[in-house]
Amino acid sequence: MNAQSFTLAERLIPSTYVQQAVSAKKWRENLIKTFIEQRKWPEEGWDDATIELFLNDLAHMDCNNFPENSGVGEREARFASGVKNSAGCFLVPMATGMSLVLCMLTIKQDRPGAKFVLWSRIDQKSCFKSILTAGLQPIIVEPVLSGDELRTDVHGMETQITTLGSNNIVCVLSTTSCFAPRASDSLEHIATLCSRHNIPHLVNNAYGLQSARLMHLIQEAAKKGRVDAFVQSTDKNLLVPVGGAIISGFDKGLLERISRNYPGRASASPVIDVFVTLLSLGSNGYKNLIYERKEMFKYLKEELGKIATKHGERILDTRNNPISMAMTLSSVNSATDSKRVSLLGSMLFLRDVTGTRCITGIEHKDVASYQFDGWGAHHSNAPCPYITAAAGIGMKKSDVDLFVHRLDKVLAKLKIRSGPLTPTSVEELGSSGRRSTGRVVNGESSEQGSSAGTSLASSKDSLRK
Repeated sequence: MNAQSFTLAERLIPSTYVQQAVSAKKWRENLIKTFIEQRKWPEEGWDDATIELFLNDLAHMDCNNFPENSGVGEREARFASGVKNSAGCFLVPMATGMSLVLCMLTIKQDRPGAKFVLWSRIDQKSCFKSILTAGLQPIIVEPVLSGDELRTDVHGMETQITTLGSNNIVCVLSTTSCFAPRASDSLEHIATLCSRHNIPHLVNNAYGLQSARLMHLIQEAAKKGRVDAFVQSTDKNLLVPVGGAIISGFDKGLLERISRNYPGRASASPVIDVFVTLLSLGSNGYKNLIYERKEMFKYLKEELGKIATKHGERILDTRNNPISMAMTLSSVNSATDSKRVSLLGSMLFLRDVTGTRCITGIEHKDVASYQFDGWGAHHSNAPCPYITAAAGIGMKKSDVDLFVHRLDKVLAKLKIRSGPLTPTSVEELGSSGRRSTGRVVNGESSEQGSSAGTSLASSKDSLRK
């Protein structure tokens, strides 16, 4: 409603009510006006009504929504915003893996003769598959074990550069945030190496935006060497659904080329999700979440340490990983049966504990014909099995308390089961405790009163207890 509409409304309702409504509308419009003038994230979050008002105003500016519009062509749109101390950033409607693909394909255009990507190993498939999807050849550099922590093999990288030739390398793909016991890559050393050999440096910062420490590592690496671009996930850092990523960097020209290389149009949902969330939180609200996450990391480590001591385990010393931590599972693992470690993960999942990773250290994985020993551990020779837990943004004290309580119970249950875990004890026992001998055809048993469904239900009940 405009001023004239409000004046007319005084014929229908008392003028005092109308004036209050006018004041409220002006207050919201002033927030929007200040936001547009300053082009700065508001410190205090907006209420839902203000956000909806702004979104409606923006929607009304879309020519597709003009009452007398005649659309006979196609249009393109981009959403961009600035990040402090970087050349800029933009949000793409793709998750981290495909965003890395877009970056590598753009970098490849400047290095047409190159085909290799030096990749410091992290056992997360989408990161590795992004190299293959870009049509490039990964050169895997396995991290080195330093105490409990896995760190970048900088010497191994330099050896590969000498062997392959810098002109044949598209980029070095490093990682900041990852599952313990892997630490963030040594960004400063890699950046210096890339600067010296004139090789682009792309950083997978999927989880890192929520950690001031990891963002500082990127800033320092860019000062001392070369960081071309870094990619972070919106869902992992900004409390929104999966489907978006923020590409940022210190080379404005490269960022513009990456943006232009995005083919065609896409859904605006990831952009709107982030836009609404940031307006709702305000910069102060997000800073509070960052601070709370850091405190939750300390609390999680303290409480998990108590469980470790109680069950004869220990927390691995991974001081260079500010988000994830790991606890050994030596007492759970058996020299003759490593299935107990995997069973622990299943039992936690059935108790609604998600996000943990139970690593045996002996799993073999084939990823697009590339063979990985010790998959999940980021290393071919993990010293011991372990379980990981992470303090992500939005975590509450109640989440930690519930997790350690259930972990404590499950560890106690596993220790009671001193015998080997056979298919009989986990999968084949019916509710009566007898082995099912009936033949199962199309999910139905030939033995009356027994079925595959009963056996499966019994297995789940056994795991829950």
